[in-house]
Amino acid sequence: MDIDACGGLGPIVRVIRKGVFPIIQIGIPILLIVFGTLDLGKAVISSDEKEVKAAQGRLIKRFIYAAAVFFVVTLVTVVMNIVAQGGQGDTTSWQACWTSAGN
Repeated sequence: MDIDACGGLGPIVRVIRKGVFPIIQIGIPILLIVFGTLDLGKAVISSDEKEVKAAQGRLIKRFIYAAAVFFVVTLVTVVMNIVAQGGQGDTTSWQACWTSAGN
């Protein structure tokens, strides 16, 4: 399939598929983990036991958030594919557009 499956929105869909989604899926989790690690490092340097415990909790939460952000793109794609297979009407045109934008 080619990008004509998207009509006039082909370039926009391609930018979203190739540019925006990778930033969301990979960049945001990396930033969350880096910021959590920096917070923990600051707490360890300050030698305050209470602050270290709080920073550990924040780091664990950021790991969970990072995993959630990483998998949300995949989850949305899977759900939309299920909707396209079981939907009524013209539900396959967006799927053809999305697939062609990824190639």
